Amino acid sequence: MSQLVDRFSAALAHRLPRLTAPHTSALRLFNGYTEGFPRVAVDVYGTTLVLHDATSPTGDLPGMEALLAAAREAMPWLTAALWKRRESGNQDERNGTLLFGTALTRKVQENGVWYATRLTLNRDASLYLDTAPLRAWARANLGGKRVLNAFAYTGSLGVAARAGGAEEVVHTDLNNAFLTVAKDSYAINGFPVEKKHFKAGDFFELMGRFKRDAPLFDCVFVDPPFFSVTEKGRVDLVQDMERVLNKARPLVGHGGALVAINNGVFVSGQDFQKSLDAICASGHLSVESRLDVPEDFTGYPDTRAGGLGVDPAPFNHSTKIAVLRVTRKDGRTR
Repeated sequence: MSQLVDRFSAALAHRLPRLTAPHTSALRLFNGYTEGFPRVAVDVYGTTLVLHDATSPTGDLPGMEALLAAAREAMPWLTAALWKRRESGNQDERNGTLLFGTALTRKVQENGVWYATRLTLNRDASLYLDTAPLRAWARANLGGKRVLNAFAYTGSLGVAARAGGAEEVVHTDLNNAFLTVAKDSYAINGFPVEKKHFKAGDFFELMGRFKRDAPLFDCVFVDPPFFSVTEKGRVDLVQDMERVLNKARPLVGHGGALVAINNGVFVSGQDFQKSLDAICASGHLSVESRLDVPEDFTGYPDTRAGGLGVDPAPFNHSTKIAVLRVTRKDGRTR
């Protein structure tokens, strides 16, 4: 336990300068995969500490309490702590149990944009912090664009695009509860909430409907779950991500962007790159850029201990982000 606390404290020292009043930001404080304890991660959302514990189905309560004590000493402004037992067979325990405090943070701010948070909505914490660079890219590059945010989850990529002046953003997800959080993010940023921009449904069915009925998009985000099967199709980041990307590609206008995210911890960077090379072979797509995740996920030179399950190179982390540029034979943009 003392080694865990020591590693956490060393990692926290790098992050603390970024946590300034009024404490509305969100940040990964400790990434156990790269900083010595692969089954533990710690985040802060506003003034709520989130402890991700995958050590066992019952979790490691003494270890989490020790981390909490160290965090409260370094961050006395914390008002709550949530313990997520990620391997538990109990959904409520996976979603999170309060270790102290009563009120969880309901919104956080990143680069001037507000994101609604529902920290106990599911096993994750409703805002993926490793994709912060992609949100920054969206805000900087999608002004005046028409955007489709597929597998939107709680909509953060689309919220960032909207904050950057996107003309229109359509969010889709199988789970309407997640889209409700996206609507909350719109509301707290003062963006109009229109039903037509939030579509709950199966990815494969919706892509077919957009292909028939909707104008083309300037950018499509594809950030699928690791594995999912519905009546309409299968999503598998290990075996067949090309199929998912090829479903979305026809919806992008000439010169537009198809943004592919593969967050499979055990999908190597080379394997994902091979998938990208395969769908680029026709000449309709080309890899324009790769976006690195920040150091709070890769670890810092003096905090790194061990590594990821597989080598993410040429990406810098298991969250692998590629911006693909689309070329259409018909030259259509809308």
